[in-house]
Amino acid sequence: MRLPIHRHASPIARVALAVAIAIVATLLLIAWPPAAHADDADARASESPYFHVKSDDPSLDAFPLKGTAVDVRIAGVIADVTVTQTYRNEGQRAIEAKYIFPGSTRAAVHAMTVRIGERLVSAQIREKQRARLEFDTARREGKTTALLEQERPNVFSMNVANILPGDDVRVELKYTELIAPDLGLYRFVFPTVVGPRYRSPGAAPDNGALSATAHLKPGEPSRASFDLTLKLESPLPVADLNSPTHKLETQGLGSRAVQMALVDDDERANRDVIVEYRLAGERTATGLMLHRAAEPGGENFFLALVEPPQAVQTLQINPRDYIFVVDISGSMHGYPLATAKVLLRELIEGLRPSDTFNVMLFAGSNRMLSEQSVPATRANIERALKTIDKAGGGGSTEIVPALRRVAALPKPADVSRTVIVITDGYVAVESEVFQLVRRNLSQANVFAFGIGSAVNRHLIEGLARAGQGEAFVVTRPQQAAQQAERLRHMIDAPVLTSVRAQFTGLDVYDVEPASLPDVMVGRPVLLWGKWRGEPQGAKLVLQGRAAGGEHVDVVEAAEPSAEADALRHLWARQRIAQLGDEEALVGGQSQRAAITALGLHYGLLTHYTSFVAVDQVVRTTESAVPVNQPLPLPQGVSALAVGAEAAPGVATVGAVVPTTPEPGWMLSLALMSAGALGIAVMRRRALAKAAP
Repeated sequence: MRLPIHRHASPIARVALAVAIAIVATLLLIAWPPAAHADDADARASESPYFHVKSDDPSLDAFPLKGTAVDVRIAGVIADVTVTQTYRNEGQRAIEAKYIFPGSTRAAVHAMTVRIGERLVSAQIREKQRARLEFDTARREGKTTALLEQERPNVFSMNVANILPGDDVRVELKYTELIAPDLGLYRFVFPTVVGPRYRSPGAAPDNGALSATAHLKPGEPSRASFDLTLKLESPLPVADLNSPTHKLETQGLGSRAVQMALVDDDERANRDVIVEYRLAGERTATGLMLHRAAEPGGENFFLALVEPPQAVQTLQINPRDYIFVVDISGSMHGYPLATAKVLLRELIEGLRPSDTFNVMLFAGSNRMLSEQSVPATRANIERALKTIDKAGGGGSTEIVPALRRVAALPKPADVSRTVIVITDGYVAVESEVFQLVRRNLSQANVFAFGIGSAVNRHLIEGLARAGQGEAFVVTRPQQAAQQAERLRHMIDAPVLTSVRAQFTGLDVYDVEPASLPDVMVGRPVLLWGKWRGEPQGAKLVLQGRAAGGEHVDVVEAAEPSAEADALRHLWARQRIAQLGDEEALVGGQSQRAAITALGLHYGLLTHYTSFVAVDQVVRTTESAVPVNQPLPLPQGVSALAVGAEAAPGVATVGAVVPTTPEPGWMLSLALMSAGALGIAVMRRRALAKAAP
């Protein structure tokens, strides 16, 4: 193409025009999506976690999940939860309902049943591939069958095949989890919705159901009903019970038996249900609990839960460096990012003059406030806050490159570094993140703040665990000051270091965790394990180094009981989580055999074991049509979380979110291209003059 430059124009004018054209062309290339073959588009769509719900066939029920009912019973510090999901086919053809739903990161899922009319089928725990084979065989044979698989420790997929027109199918799940106190506050969390997950274009493909999750338009509520009831029995009267997320109706407050239920709300299933309570006198139900097997020769289990001593402020605080890593991707747009900004202001303004700090903002790319940490002067703090205030949510969520850059930052040997990650966690690369933190951030403590109404707690808690820090979840701006203060207390003065546990009068084995981390304010010491023989004055002696010297806690064991059968599931869940951490460190499936064996032996859902239920009655000869149950977007999350604004009338937003360059990178790239083109033009002119 010949440039329309007048032949009498000066060389400078020619180059200037070429530069201008190059800038425009480069910006267009960046902004304009490249053309792709149909096969390439299909391949990208198959790896994208977002797709459109096909609901144009009037004979299909595109929303087969009709309701979820949750029954929670808490006794002491153990919660037993029953989740009942009702599927109904209101269409005219046999369907296979596919549904992604969240769970607690601490849940030990140990039972599943399926009721079809009057017939009740108990699910069996199987190795994952075998369970899938049994399900596929039963589906082809026309039998009603259900398959429950773990996509992540806190995300599950349910497939129920051969639901005939008019069928009501009820699937019941049971799980157990521990409710540990935090600064005397007990908190039960039931997640109701899975947020969207971003996967980098170059990442390994995810063949699970999580990579094909349907989402409704922003603000569109789920058509499925949701109800939750909770019964709490405590050794001490319940002094306070409330929910920061939902309206409750309570009965029996002030007694040892309290009941509550959610008040009707059309949009109560688009955020985590959080229920908080305290016991009378600010006391906590800590101690050493022993479970004795009901049958001779069975395994006995214990749980030790010890409240840490009060923090003692140290007289001398070592120099500290803080790196704030802030997610400004599309899913953080609006309310989540506004909440994050309030939190950051609280954290940064609380820095001491002796501290240094830096701020990284990341989305498709990342940028630092400064090439190296700067002193926490008033001027630097104001500059950081102005930079944060100007940030807007948009683009993809490239968290791995961001953390890799943080790990490469130099650090003086005498400085204690703290990395604080602030994100909603809507990524599908949890294992890569945990592996990176364990391998590269051993010289820093990592604290993670989950921001939003339905954060990815698996990522937030796993980040903190990998970085020997603590996880926080901030659901609204009003919590920011309190959580920032809690973090400062933890960082300024660990309560106990070099913690050691010793049992007397009790022969223990298979203790988890194998080594104890530093004890921080509000974080109780948890120990799980097995015991054998007969307890003889059983005690736990907990020792550690405190600011005032050596500290010793002695906890006496309660009488062994056969009622706390949940401890066997909780111990196995803890051991599986530990093996999962080790697997994430080395990559691959190095712990597959061990995790599979535990899942099968204790009847637990894991990444390598699944529940499958098969009704042996052949009910249809036609192939069931798969229907993906869509999820609402979490409260406060915009359409930018799924790559684009929602189109009118579209049930879900479907887009592969590209890695988005920041404006500064775009301009640099444009100028580089323009410079190269300008040099080429000048060289061509010189060659033309030199030619005979």
